Amino acid sequence: MKLSRRSLLKTSAAAATFATVGLPSFAQEIDELVIAYNVNLPSWDPTVGPSAVNPTIQGFYQSIFDLYIPQNPDLSFGQGLITDYGWNDDQTKIWMEVRDGVTWHNGDPFTAEDIAWSLERAANAETGNPIQFIWGKVENITAEGNRVTADVKEYEPTFFKWMSFLTGYVLPKKYYEEVGADGFEAAPIGTGPYMVEKFERNAFVRLKANENYWGGAPAFKSVTIKFVTDAASRVAEIESGNSHVTLEVPYEEFDRLKAKDGIEGVAEPISDIGMIFFNDIDVMTDPNVRKAAALAIDKGLIIERLLSGYGVAIDTMQTPDYAAYDETITVGHDMEKAKELLAESGYSVDNPVKFKIQTTKGFKPKDYEMVQAIVGLWRKVGIEAEIEVYEIAKHYELRAADTLAPAAFYNWGNSVGDPTTSTGFAMFGPSPHSVWDGEETFNMILPLWGEKDEAKRIEGWKAVDRHIAENAEVIPLLQYVQPILHVSGVNVVPHRSGALLPHLMTRA
Repeated sequence: MKLSRRSLLKTSAAAATFATVGLPSFAQEIDELVIAYNVNLPSWDPTVGPSAVNPTIQGFYQSIFDLYIPQNPDLSFGQGLITDYGWNDDQTKIWMEVRDGVTWHNGDPFTAEDIAWSLERAANAETGNPIQFIWGKVENITAEGNRVTADVKEYEPTFFKWMSFLTGYVLPKKYYEEVGADGFEAAPIGTGPYMVEKFERNAFVRLKANENYWGGAPAFKSVTIKFVTDAASRVAEIESGNSHVTLEVPYEEFDRLKAKDGIEGVAEPISDIGMIFFNDIDVMTDPNVRKAAALAIDKGLIIERLLSGYGVAIDTMQTPDYAAYDETITVGHDMEKAKELLAESGYSVDNPVKFKIQTTKGFKPKDYEMVQAIVGLWRKVGIEAEIEVYEIAKHYELRAADTLAPAAFYNWGNSVGDPTTSTGFAMFGPSPHSVWDGEETFNMILPLWGEKDEAKRIEGWKAVDRHIAENAEVIPLLQYVQPILHVSGVNVVPHRSGALLPHLMTRA
């Protein structure tokens, strides 16, 4: 659903200096596109470290690097550096056909060796790829001409899906080996639609168009992306004209601004979900506490009142777009039942159970306010939760070390829509992305990783979701609707993954 009102920009402003980035012109013919983004970029290596699995920064990476297999804006799979791929008959080998005629940003030719080397590097546990447990399921990776083959050590039904997802980027073998990790961080190159021109850490990145991009040169030859982590500041950026495009603003501000002359808005559901991790420590080992916490949350009311109706309530880690979505799995909202469960464990409004809940503030629209509302609902049934605010990078650090608080708000991205990449990695104890160590859930998930019967695999994940919901091992809240604001001189194509991609933007 496109929520926009087109209007011609009725004013113009002379270009003026604004800090080190520059104030964009209000004129329709925009020379330099300026985007106010909601996160910092911690690293230029899209395949290493905990931030590599942050869905929100993938828009940066996809501007510079190509995924093995790209996803179209509707999340269908396209053709990229790999043009065709598959398994042999007994699924003991994989093969990939590699695109010809592509060059790296420094002019070096792209070859099948780059694909093979990138896969080998990702599969090597010593490189620090957080998805190594997927990439490491193949070996003996060989490039011959434009074809890459590999032996399958362990069958992974989502292997090719991951080539469109987190850490699934192709890096330059020759250049990386010449400059090393530090040199690559200082001067990254890819085969993507844009090249890095200037990078000021914690401030901005300026990109210039790759005129030789195999997919066609982007419309805007220069793009500056400011790192504006405060939501109110992003509102000011677009309203003042300091930026042409921004995202993840409060929904009431989205509605207000898109009604103004010269500003338009688009808000569509994306693959991200808002959820509350439970770490099975302290009071969260008590199922009554978890179930009461889940039942006390009125998701519909939160979406209506705080998010201006922009959101889709969910009760599992699947959105209606995902392969294993099951609408029959419901949790509901029942304050009286929540009180009864807490009473069984000796808690009440006068003697509340206490724990900490961690959250970001301004990373997603109304994230902190949602947690405040949830804590208010919990207080009514006998739960006293202390709110701790942290940056998103801290969440990844704590989650990787399995030291999150008993409850932690987070947005989970799953653009490929497979249950392994939502329920699986979030709830399987050995996963570096999970803080839930329950044995029963572990035993239900374990055989599904290598299940070759697709129908059986999906039904198995639905059963896992039902078990998790019945035992309140996590609290899924909503599928996000992403608000994007832009001036009338820019056309923005939203991507259902939530990645804001400047190469999909054109002049109006």
